[in-house]
Amino acid sequence: MAVSAISSALAGIQLPTLPSQPSPAGSAPLAGVGDAARIGDGLPATDGAAGGFGEVLVKALDNVNQTQATADRLAVDAATGNLTNVHDYMIAATEASLATELTVAVRNKAVEAFNTIMSMGV
Repeated sequence: MAVSAISSALAGIQLPTLPSQPSPAGSAPLAGVGDAARIGDGLPATDGAAGGFGEVLVKALDNVNQTQATADRLAVDAATGNLTNVHDYMIAATEASLATELTVAVRNKAVEAFNTIMSMGV
């Protein structure tokens, strides 16, 4: 499926990290500046190596792929008469549809942001 191809292509991407800024003399550092652990609250802190946003993105795409595979499996079970609860298929199909719509919306926003950045003057 296309999702697995995208997730495997994104697995090797290393995204740049922002360096932490030293605070001016006599002032306290701002909370969260240069501290990735505070930004995510609940997400594991990364050291800037291969991981972070790219890893989260790959995991999200894998989750979408798994959701679609579950819906496909339940659709086959429904077609062959092996599915006892039709509502299981309906829930799985709706989850897969919503996950796909969300993935497409995030992709569209990312492309829109990229195009906006590329059209900025230097």
